[in-house]
Amino acid sequence: MEKNKIANRQAMCEVLIEEGKKNQDLLVLTSDSRGSASLAGFAKELPKQLVEVGIAEQNIVSIAAGLAHMGKRPFVASPACFLSMRSIEQIKVDVSYSNKNVKLVGISGGVSYGALGMSHHSLQDFAVTRAIPNLQVLVPADRFETMKMFEALAHSDQPAYIRLGRNPVEDCYENSEYSFAIGKAVEMLEGDQLTFIATGETVRQAMNASEILKEKGISAGVLNVHTLKPFDEDAVKTLARKTKRVITVEEHSIHNGLGAAVAETLAEETNVFQKIIAFPDEALVTGSSPELFRHYGLDGDSLAKTAEELLRGGD
Repeated sequence: MEKNKIANRQAMCEVLIEEGKKNQDLLVLTSDSRGSASLAGFAKELPKQLVEVGIAEQNIVSIAAGLAHMGKRPFVASPACFLSMRSIEQIKVDVSYSNKNVKLVGISGGVSYGALGMSHHSLQDFAVTRAIPNLQVLVPADRFETMKMFEALAHSDQPAYIRLGRNPVEDCYENSEYSFAIGKAVEMLEGDQLTFIATGETVRQAMNASEILKEKGISAGVLNVHTLKPFDEDAVKTLARKTKRVITVEEHSIHNGLGAAVAETLAEETNVFQKIIAFPDEALVTGSSPELFRHYGLDGDSLAKTAEELLRGGD
């Protein structure tokens, strides 16, 4: 399997160029972030369909909502840390309450900015966006899923928040020849003893952990929840009932993200044990994404050890 070919943001740009050529109403708005979002190609190919707002994240959301009201199909690309925090009032009122077809792309999400620290980490975006009515929340695992996701989003009329990382990620899928649907989780690997439920770039880490465990005779499945809202409760319940042990993995605060969504779903289930692996409720140490994943136990090796402890009955 070819790995680390391109970042998810580059896959997004390729799809938006293709879809933009088909539909002149598709617009991309950036907040001085076309480089960070890998949208230079879009600006070159379709300059009349790109709107540069500058560093004004609250304005960019309201402008996009106005364009959507006029029948345009705007995609906003802005750093996730600012888009999901600084602009949340505009997202709540101008986009969601008004139910406008705006796609909000939070770039460099999670701990992508690494050493820039808490001011540039976006570890609360799932919590706040999934609590807002009408707003879909999506996180692709790799370039193939990014392409599928943005093809679907280009033809969707629903408001949505999409988080993308900054760096190239390893492939989870072998190619783009598979069925994708917003709101439908994907079982990446089958398992009988335990299920990893992951989202975004942690899907690859969960798959790595499953492969490590397989060498030790442990059968661990992986469920990729690429859509946090609408949430695929049926898929989560089915696999939880099957393996009885669930580990959720997310590049987010331990509070109110994927782990919380799974816990809410499984609240009435019996004989199912869940462990949430996420970033702790504190200002994180600084470092690169891989360093932070290792330090806080979100990498494949750490997840495999956590799974072994869980199966032995420890915590």
